[in-house]
Amino acid sequence: MNAAATTNTHCLRCGRTLTSARSRSLGYGPTCARHIRRATVDLRDYKAHQIASARELIEDGAIIPLRSVVFIAVSTDGTETYKSAPTSCTCPAGLKGSRCYHSLAARMLLAA
Repeated sequence: MNAAATTNTHCLRCGRTLTSARSRSLGYGPTCARHIRRATVDLRDYKAHQIASARELIEDGAIIPLRSVVFIAVSTDGTETYKSAPTSCTCPAGLKGSRCYHSLAARMLLAA
Protein backbone atom coordinates (compact mmCIF):
# COMPACT_ATOMS: atom_id res chain seq x y z
CA MET A 1 0.00 0.00 0.00
CA ASN A 2 2.54 2.59 1.23
CA ALA A 3 0.11 5.44 0.71
CA ALA A 4 1.76 7.74 3.24
CA ALA A 5 4.09 9.58 0.90
CA THR A 6 4.66 12.43 3.31
CA THR A 7 6.18 12.33 6.75
CA ASN A 8 4.18 13.42 9.77
CA THR A 9 5.53 15.83 12.34
CA HIS A 10 2.82 15.04 14.90
CA CYS A 11 1.36 11.72 16.07
CA LEU A 12 -1.89 10.95 14.27
CA ARG A 13 -3.32 9.50 17.50
CA CYS A 14 -2.31 11.89 20.28
CA GLY A 15 -0.91 14.93 18.44
CA ARG A 16 2.48 14.95 20.16
CA THR A 17 5.56 16.00 18.20
CA LEU A 18 7.33 13.06 16.57
CA THR A 19 11.09 13.15 17.02
CA SER A 20 12.48 10.01 15.38
CA ALA A 21 12.55 9.38 11.64
CA ARG A 22 10.80 6.03 12.14
CA SER A 23 7.95 7.63 14.10
CA ARG A 24 7.56 10.38 11.49
CA SER A 25 7.35 7.81 8.70
CA LEU A 26 4.77 5.73 10.63
CA GLY A 27 2.77 8.72 11.80
CA TYR A 28 2.64 7.38 15.36
CA GLY A 29 4.97 7.63 18.34
CA PRO A 30 6.21 4.43 19.97
CA THR A 31 3.66 4.54 22.79
CA CYS A 32 0.69 5.12 20.48
CA ALA A 33 1.95 2.47 18.05
CA ARG A 34 2.12 0.00 20.94
CA HIS A 35 -1.42 0.91 22.06
CA ILE A 36 -2.69 0.40 18.51
CA ARG A 37 -0.97 -2.99 18.17
CA ARG A 38 -2.45 -4.13 21.50
CA ALA A 39 -5.96 -2.77 20.88
CA THR A 40 -8.66 -5.33 21.52
CA VAL A 41 -11.31 -5.44 18.80
CA ASP A 42 -13.79 -8.21 18.03
CA LEU A 43 -12.42 -9.72 14.81
CA ARG A 44 -14.87 -12.63 14.45
CA ASP A 45 -16.84 -11.04 11.61
CA TYR A 46 -13.74 -10.22 9.53
CA LYS A 47 -11.72 -12.39 7.17
CA ALA A 48 -7.97 -12.83 7.63
CA HIS A 49 -7.12 -10.64 4.61
CA GLN A 50 -9.33 -7.83 5.98
CA ILE A 51 -7.54 -7.94 9.31
CA ALA A 52 -4.15 -7.87 7.58
CA SER A 53 -5.25 -4.99 5.34
CA ALA A 54 -6.54 -2.98 8.32
CA ARG A 55 -3.24 -3.44 10.15
CA GLU A 56 -1.31 -2.47 7.03
CA LEU A 57 -3.48 0.63 6.59
CA ILE A 58 -2.60 1.72 10.13
CA GLU A 59 1.10 0.85 9.80
CA ASP A 60 1.35 2.82 6.55
CA GLY A 61 -0.28 5.85 8.16
CA ALA A 62 -2.94 5.67 5.46
CA ILE A 63 -5.84 6.31 7.84
CA ILE A 64 -5.99 9.76 9.38
CA PRO A 65 -8.41 11.10 12.00
CA LEU A 66 -10.77 13.74 10.61
CA ARG A 67 -13.19 14.13 13.53
CA SER A 68 -13.77 12.25 16.78
CA VAL A 69 -14.90 9.00 15.09
CA VAL A 70 -14.46 9.80 11.39
CA PHE A 71 -11.27 8.99 9.50
CA ILE A 72 -9.93 9.51 6.00
CA ALA A 73 -8.69 6.17 4.65
CA VAL A 74 -6.67 5.57 1.49
CA SER A 75 -7.71 2.85 -0.96
CA THR A 76 -5.56 -0.24 -1.48
CA ASP A 77 -4.01 1.12 -4.67
CA GLY A 78 -3.63 4.61 -3.22
CA THR A 79 -5.75 6.33 -5.87
CA GLU A 80 -8.84 7.15 -3.78
CA THR A 81 -9.76 8.20 -0.26
CA TYR A 82 -12.83 7.28 1.74
CA LYS A 83 -14.53 8.63 4.84
CA SER A 84 -14.56 5.80 7.31
CA ALA A 85 -16.03 5.27 10.76
CA PRO A 86 -16.25 2.17 12.99
CA THR A 87 -19.66 1.26 11.57
CA SER A 88 -19.62 2.64 8.02
CA CYS A 89 -17.41 3.61 5.12
CA THR A 90 -17.79 5.32 1.75
CA CYS A 91 -15.72 2.65 -0.07
CA PRO A 92 -17.58 0.41 -2.56
CA ALA A 93 -17.92 -2.43 -0.02
CA GLY A 94 -19.07 -0.06 2.71
CA LEU A 95 -21.68 1.52 0.44
CA LYS A 96 -23.11 -1.97 -0.14
CA GLY A 97 -23.42 -2.46 3.61
CA SER A 98 -20.54 -4.93 3.83
CA ARG A 99 -17.83 -4.83 6.46
CA CYS A 100 -14.61 -3.37 5.10
CA TYR A 101 -11.08 -3.15 6.38
CA HIS A 102 -11.25 0.66 6.47
CA SER A 103 -13.94 0.49 9.17
CA LEU A 104 -11.97 -2.20 10.99
CA ALA A 105 -8.90 0.06 11.01
CA ALA A 106 -11.03 2.88 12.41
CA ARG A 107 -12.31 0.55 15.14
CA MET A 108 -8.75 -0.51 15.97
CA LEU A 109 -7.58 3.08 16.26
CA LEU A 110 -10.51 4.06 18.45
CA ALA A 111 -9.99 1.01 20.68
CA ALA A 112 -6.40 2.11 21.28
